[in-house]
Amino acid sequence: MANILVVEDDKDLNNAYSIILEHDGHAVASVFNGKEALQALKDFEPELILLDLLMPVMGGLEFLQKYDLDKHKGTKVLIFTNMENSPEVNEAYSLGAHRCIIKSWTAPQNLTHVINEALEGNHVNA
Repeated sequence: MANILVVEDDKDLNNAYSIILEHDGHAVASVFNGKEALQALKDFEPELILLDLLMPVMGGLEFLQKYDLDKHKGTKVLIFTNMENSPEVNEAYSLGAHRCIIKSWTAPQNLTHVINEALEGNHVNA
């Protein structure tokens, strides 16, 4: 399976996503903001980053600006937010995000399907 970095400031959601993904066989590292994500990436090489946009300390957009996906072409970033069709989501795409998943539309039991489809290179609606 894949190495996945979960970047979500809501502790309950972060924990739930991590448990679901680990149960599906993925190696998961989880952090609570973009600054922690940059630090974690020094020791953890993910194939996929599940990234919230609105977080304290450093949000998802600032993380994407600093991470530079052009240098990490093997890493896909899935934006996980409730801000559908917002300027922030459009900016995330311009910074290299693979796709946006709306939290409120994605039931926990569907998370692994969405993640696995992204890892396989397919684009499905969440």
